[in-house]
Amino acid sequence: MAPKPATSPAVLAIFTLLLIFSASATAHDYSDALRKCILFFEGQRSGRLPPDQRVTWRSHSAMHDGASAGVDLRGGYYDAGDNIKFNFPMAFTTTMLAWSVIDFGRLMGAELGNAIRAVKWGTDYLLKATATDGVVYVQVGDPLSDHNCWERPEDMDTLRTVYKVDRNHPGSEVAGETAAALAAASIVFRSRDPVYSRILLNRAVKVFRFADTYRGAYSDYLSSAVCPFYCDNNGYEDELLWAAAWLQKASRRRQYREYIVRNQVILRAGDTINEFGWDNKHAGINVLISKEVLMGKSPNLKSFQNNADAFICSILPGTAHLQVQYSPGGLIFKAGGSNMQHVTSLSFLLLAYSNYLSHANRVVPCGDRTASPALLKSLARRQVNYILGDNPLSMSYMVGYGPRYPQRIHHRGSSLPSVRVHPTHIGCQAGSRYFFSPDPNPNVLVGAVVGGPNTTDAFPDSRPFFQETEPTTYINAPLVGLLGYFAAHP
Repeated sequence: MAPKPATSPAVLAIFTLLLIFSASATAHDYSDALRKCILFFEGQRSGRLPPDQRVTWRSHSAMHDGASAGVDLRGGYYDAGDNIKFNFPMAFTTTMLAWSVIDFGRLMGAELGNAIRAVKWGTDYLLKATATDGVVYVQVGDPLSDHNCWERPEDMDTLRTVYKVDRNHPGSEVAGETAAALAAASIVFRSRDPVYSRILLNRAVKVFRFADTYRGAYSDYLSSAVCPFYCDNNGYEDELLWAAAWLQKASRRRQYREYIVRNQVILRAGDTINEFGWDNKHAGINVLISKEVLMGKSPNLKSFQNNADAFICSILPGTAHLQVQYSPGGLIFKAGGSNMQHVTSLSFLLLAYSNYLSHANRVVPCGDRTASPALLKSLARRQVNYILGDNPLSMSYMVGYGPRYPQRIHHRGSSLPSVRVHPTHIGCQAGSRYFFSPDPNPNVLVGAVVGGPNTTDAFPDSRPFFQETEPTTYINAPLVGLLGYFAAHP
């Protein structure tokens, strides 16, 4: 990495590509989008809803979760349009909500309190899931039973099976991500609620020790429950580094920095540097650790900064190292379902790294080109604008934002009549007629960002197309930080 040079023709070439992508850009109300993005999480709540619940068509649900195992696992979030609580993506969601608040909370204005409440709804549940030493509860709900039904969470009569990992059946990836979430959230509450912050950090330390001592992948032994939904396809090594990075940041203890230095090779820190999401943390690890390197605090972690630079070069249009696709309309596209999860997660890293670079007065060298912080912000903004409606279909992929947005999202609670309108129980198969109905969903899940269009920018607004029309918490969580920044810098 080099000091910031004068603008080169190569930099201008990349800016030209961005300008092409942004040719039809319109002014967006990022503050409104931020409010709605955070509101979405209230629609995903499980358990007893609080008196100040704002998504009023939802009601209490899953009030006996954990009872079959003799534990209290009420609360938490449903991950997507179904009624399962998958802790692996839920913990990642919580980590990203916390990171959003840590880096951009000061810019969120009146929405900061709602963002913090969204973090706490996740951590309160994760504390319950880790309350027993040597055990992490990782899922509630039988996925086959749940996915064979189309019913409201308030009506659930499917199996609420409890799944766990322990010393004999380890799950380092889900335990590691849980430790990361608790550690990151402890930073959020450090000055706001010191007692709660200490509880989170102490629990993170214990859960990380368990994840690191008893190594293994949870899908090796829980494959029938977690696959193909949230299999550990990438290995658990990245979650151990990710958790250690957050524990170092939260605790300021030298032992975690030493752990990262000692294990960066054996835990494959340099693998798949252009991936970031609930299963693969590599790009996030590199960007997170690079902040300290750029501040001159950890020169022995320079390799992580090199990896972060390589990540940037791998997603910038017009570079020789491009490892992502762009749709004709300019949307980042990666193989697999629910593409918007890649868009929001990678865009979050672009924005976070651009800030770290700015403070260090640095740019990223990409061969004969350089990428400035302003360039990274421009690309991140372009992705956010695409989500909000600057795309070939002029479709906002955030429900409730703008004049045109998805009407038939793949989401049980949204697509069935609410319990307030239809208090009578709607059974497992009785909900099928709502699933196949051509009518718009009766309950607008404001703020939900769906999986999004395909590689040609086409989008089927139809419930059966779940990869395109299903929202997830881990799509929205990074977007909270992005919208917080752009609301303050429109």
